Amino acid sequence: MKTQDHISIDGAQGEGGGQVLRSSLALSLVTGRAFEIVNIRAGRKKPGLLRQHLTAVTAAARVGGAEVEGADPRSTSLRFRPGAVGPIDAEFAVGTAGSTTLVLQTVLPALLTASGPSKIRLEGGTHNPFAPPFDFLEKTFLPLIARMGPKVTVALERPGFFPAGGGKFTVTIEPSEALKRIDLLERGGIHQRRAVARVAGGVPRRVAEREVRDIARRLSMKPTDCHIEEVTDSLGPGNIVTIELESDAVTEVFTGFGERGVPAESVAQSAVKRARKYIASDAPVGEYLADQLLLPMAIAGGGSFRTLPPTRHTLTNADVIRAFLDVDIDIRKETRETWRVTIETTGDDR
Repeated sequence: MKTQDHISIDGAQGEGGGQVLRSSLALSLVTGRAFEIVNIRAGRKKPGLLRQHLTAVTAAARVGGAEVEGADPRSTSLRFRPGAVGPIDAEFAVGTAGSTTLVLQTVLPALLTASGPSKIRLEGGTHNPFAPPFDFLEKTFLPLIARMGPKVTVALERPGFFPAGGGKFTVTIEPSEALKRIDLLERGGIHQRRAVARVAGGVPRRVAEREVRDIARRLSMKPTDCHIEEVTDSLGPGNIVTIELESDAVTEVFTGFGERGVPAESVAQSAVKRARKYIASDAPVGEYLADQLLLPMAIAGGGSFRTLPPTRHTLTNADVIRAFLDVDIDIRKETRETWRVTIETTGDDR
């Protein structure tokens, strides 16, 4: 383990968004190492800390009993010094449509190996076009975490669509002493395809009908594999389509978000385009899941997967992880469609 007491992070590095902050908070809790970050979200139109990011800082401070300086709206710098991490029973509300799944992403790594179980209730956006939706968390990410040892279950009470928010879900975490290594190198056959179109807050059912019809036609899916859900308790209008592709290795989820003035077919096609790109390769891990897997694999001390070409988001996340942990993250091109990512512990972490 690296021994220096303080880490300096430039929030403008790489893609320059909130992920630099969230990964730094998560890794600080896991390693017990303090950090200072400057230029927070320098790559965004509205730099600095917004409600979603402040909620993530608050949650991380609660989990780690941390001392925090600079946790103010629109602040572009922050100091974070964690104490001892312990299990929690707490509720965190973003107060906007800001992503609750990203708040969970911040504190979950430390709670996976905490001394006891935790329960967290989150309120805000659950289906946000700028973050992993609840469906991805439930169907794709958490089943892989279970293979690493911990058991994390989620229960959606009410979806929260952008821009109204107001969603709620509960997370129960049963930790393990350590995370196990996993390797995802072969996808195997895709043996189940499922599409769901959701409408809420006055969005007509016919919008969802057009979406699933278009998805079924473009992906040659059976009508019985296409479903419509009309959400009755949303605080505002919303429309989202998800395409689930279940293989031997993983269930991947691809999403399209409805917007005012955007045809239903265009919403469907945005999800279909991502799904087709994934199907055309033989990689088990999609580009968004690749970003999510880096941190737990690094904490586990190793892991590997084959994926699509890495996003700038993924490359930035890898750089932040290297600042906190003695790990080698090798991201190497295999073919035009696939890359291989290998994470191994180096130096004192071995």
